[in-house]
Amino acid sequence: MKSVEPPQISRSSGQPWPLSVEAYHVLGEAGLIPKDTELLYGFVYKKVSKSPVHSSLVTRFVRLLQAALPSGWLMRSEQPITCADSEPEPDVAVIRGSEEDFWNEHPKTAELVIEICVSNSDYDRSKLRAYATAKVKEVWLVLVPERQIEVHRQPARGTYAQRRVCGPGGRLTCASFPAFSVDLKSFFSRT
Repeated sequence: MKSVEPPQISRSSGQPWPLSVEAYHVLGEAGLIPKDTELLYGFVYKKVSKSPVHSSLVTRFVRLLQAALPSGWLMRSEQPITCADSEPEPDVAVIRGSEEDFWNEHPKTAELVIEICVSNSDYDRSKLRAYATAKVKEVWLVLVPERQIEVHRQPARGTYAQRRVCGPGGRLTCASFPAFSVDLKSFFSRT
């Protein structure tokens, strides 16, 4: 599988200066970073607006996860995970710990990250290297048009050793906490 990187700024617009995560935080606190952005591989990208389908599926995952999460685990939606040179904001993330554990800094990894891909998966797929480097155990790319979920497991050396596509139909169970299982046929239905 070919690795997809975020789009590069053309040289005609000048050479961009990469930002560290620390510089991104300082500039953000000073109000110099626009809202609805995320840092990927040292560059700031504007996040795309969310469609009703995207929002509905995020809400559905949040509801299902909250019912299945064991004690000592935290579900976060559209909140940062601090990686080496990136700070993506996954649609949904499941993290070990409590709210108090992340009062002074964002989580640096997750058990499960879910990204909803309504029209194009390239941008969300480009985050896989950041997630693998941060040792996120499992990433689900929810491919809405195909009614499938692409599962990435076993992070190693900036990539995932295991990739599997599930659906349409069938059941998908999270490897990190098997209490969380999704019936793909009903998950993608409107009712």
